[in-house]
Amino acid sequence: MEIPRRAQAAPAARFGDVSLEGPQRVDAPMPGKVVRVMVKAGDEVQEGQGLVVVEAMKMEKTAEEPQGRKGHELHAVEGRRRESGAKLVVVV
Repeated sequence: MEIPRRAQAAPAARFGDVSLEGPQRVDAPMPGKVVRVMVKAGDEVQEGQGLVVVEAMKMEKTAEEPQGRKGHELHAVEGRRRESGAKLVVVV
């Protein structure tokens, strides 16, 4: 019996679809608790730098900056639960 191959997965460290054009909206991939906000509004961040850490199903997932940019709208608050699809950060 042949084992089916898994489809190519999106990068595990990033939430949602990644586009390098225009504002980036980072949403919670599943219901969970925001355990750490790693940037402040307006911070300049480097590519790959962590933005927000969400704990869900006993695992922590970190949303990372896909491209170095300056300017963030923060919607995540440490200690608060967020539903799946809730806006965490918008990178401008």
